[in-house]
Amino acid sequence: MSKVTAGLDRVTRVPGVRGALIANSADGLVVAEQLMDGVDGRAVAALAGSLIARLARTAHSAGLRPPVFVHLRGDEGSILAAPGADGLVLLAVVGREANVGLARLEMLAAAGRLA
Repeated sequence: MSKVTAGLDRVTRVPGVRGALIANSADGLVVAEQLMDGVDGRAVAALAGSLIARLARTAHSAGLRPPVFVHLRGDEGSILAAPGADGLVLLAVVGREANVGLARLEMLAAAGRLA
C-alpha cells in the first residue's frame, strides 16, 4: 500500500468522514481520492485547491506563514484541508457529526508524508 493510499485510508476511517482526496493546489486537479457516492471530488478539489493557494499568497503578503490547516464549515458539514509538500493538499469532506479533531490529527500526519 502506498503512502498516499494509507493516508487516505486513515482519514476516511474517521467517523463522519464522507471522503478524502489529494489535489494539486495550483490547478485543482485530483491526484488520488476515496469518496462516498454523491461526493463530487473534482468540485471539492477545484474550490479548496484555489482557496489554499490564495490563502498561502495572502499570508505571505502579510509576512505570515502559510496555513497548515483550513476548516470550511457549512450547514451540512465541512471541508477540511491540510497542505502538503510540492503543492499538494489533502482534503476531507465531513458531515456535521464527524469527529473533526480526530480527522485533523489524521490529516496533518498524512499531509506531512505527501510528496
